[in-house]
Amino acid sequence: MHGGDRIAAVLHAHGVKFLFTLCGGHISPILVGCKRVGIRVIDVRHEVNAVFAADAVARLTGVPGIAAVTAGPGVTNTITAIKNAQLAQSPLVLLGGATATALKGRGALQDIDQMALMKPHVKWAKAVRTVKDLAPSLVRAFEIAKSGVPGPVFVECPVDLLYEEATVREWYGLKSQSGRSLSERAIKFYLNRHVNHLFAGLDSAQNFSRVEVKPPLPNANDVRAAASRLAKAERPVLLVGSQAVLEASEVAHIARAIEQLGVPVYLSGMGRGLLGKQHPLQMRHKRREALKEADLVILAGVPCDFRLDYGQHIRRSTYLISANRSASDLKKNRKPNLGVRGDAGFFLRFLAESFPKTERWQAWREHLRGRDEQREQEIIQQAAAPNAMLNPVQLCREIEAALPEQSMIIADGGDFVATASYIMSPRAPLSWLDPGVFGTLGVGAGFALGAKLCHPEKEVWLIYGDGSAGYSLAEFDTFARHQIPIIAVVGNDACWSQIAREQVEMLQDEVGTVLAHTDYHRVAEGFGGRGLLLNDARQIGEALSQARQFAAEGHPVLINAHLGKTDFRKGALSM
Repeated sequence: MHGGDRIAAVLHAHGVKFLFTLCGGHISPILVGCKRVGIRVIDVRHEVNAVFAADAVARLTGVPGIAAVTAGPGVTNTITAIKNAQLAQSPLVLLGGATATALKGRGALQDIDQMALMKPHVKWAKAVRTVKDLAPSLVRAFEIAKSGVPGPVFVECPVDLLYEEATVREWYGLKSQSGRSLSERAIKFYLNRHVNHLFAGLDSAQNFSRVEVKPPLPNANDVRAAASRLAKAERPVLLVGSQAVLEASEVAHIARAIEQLGVPVYLSGMGRGLLGKQHPLQMRHKRREALKEADLVILAGVPCDFRLDYGQHIRRSTYLISANRSASDLKKNRKPNLGVRGDAGFFLRFLAESFPKTERWQAWREHLRGRDEQREQEIIQQAAAPNAMLNPVQLCREIEAALPEQSMIIADGGDFVATASYIMSPRAPLSWLDPGVFGTLGVGAGFALGAKLCHPEKEVWLIYGDGSAGYSLAEFDTFARHQIPIIAVVGNDACWSQIAREQVEMLQDEVGTVLAHTDYHRVAEGFGGRGLLLNDARQIGEALSQARQFAAEGHPVLINAHLGKTDFRKGALSM
């Protein structure tokens, strides 16, 4: 059993089904070891997408996602995705290759100080120094990634810990027993002692067993206080964010708890789809107005960051209850009247258990529903507006109509994707993935990859902006090679529209925002997928139907949709 086998044994014991990677000599034993134990190894075209895919798996299953990358550039290429996972509170483990321990700092290939690079962006970083420490370090990594506020961890695995001892001794020139000179014999003595240390203690039993990590539960007194205050409210509003669904196995219970409470709710991030497509409690539009009118607001896993205008959307006279695993997020920019430290999903469950179902907010819900329906009618009218190319609002409405019950939506882009978020309705819990608070462009292919592997029975729709598509189109090669049939729609308006709209108006210059109506569909075809050009509104239904058919036949497909300009999101940029 070499070091790669030991790592694979730990991953297998922890329920890992997929390892995402881009190959490199520093990590080859990990890939081979994982294949031996039945873990599916998915090799991508850029390391950042390996981590994005691992992030998606973590969000959808609750099991930390795993990515393995080679030393140096392999590790540095993951930084954006690691930071995205940190801010999105996604538990994942990044295994990084590294130069041989005896060559550290001596100018070896791809040798840099990876620990200094990774530590600011992860919960925990560990540089393993002996073979016997590989397994316990990885077990500890799983525990830390899942505990408290989840997040990414980094485990550095030097190459001489991963191969068989005989191979490592040969690398170090220890095959022969003696050297010709005193200095050669001294070097061999040192290296022999070093290798002995690397492989010492392997006769003792190794623990590969799974560590169960329980979520932090809210205090019962805080839950009772929240129930008491909710009973007095006349116009309560509930906001549910990604952190409320960190425990993927509990989402059905959380949905039932929200129904039991009867409070009108706005869902965001991974919380989208929690109540299905059209639940009477769920509101989608005019959230700011609802918060201004509310006399009680419950934030379930939602910090008061830029998305709530740093807490300014909520009146100072409104009673604010916030439930959050993070002590800093609990009080960020706005100290709540009642702060509940603990898992937001379990807080909602416990609150519902202690709160009798009531119909006293029916008039309030109808008020909000009326405003929602008015906005829906405005969107319908905007979808019907004539356009020289495709009306993006109309396109999103037709995609929404085409989405089956068994579907997932991956959001990767700016203006077009934000338009889609107003119109497309996830059909079930954990069926919408977006980057989160970091607002990262380029998550799409990795997220789609992880989502389709976790749910092969579902149609996975990747909604791209034409700017964001440029980050990961090469992964159509990955989709084709591994037979992963996702459906991508590129909203192609030949522009970074979300930026251009404000920049041109404020600075009277479009510099840096202009793209082209590039043949993205041909790019997908070149990588082994199917491509469709859509530039006629009369052909939208046919193109969507054809894309679904291609996917059903096992082909990844990309629709290159040429969009016209609209003012649908004018003034919507926030920072």
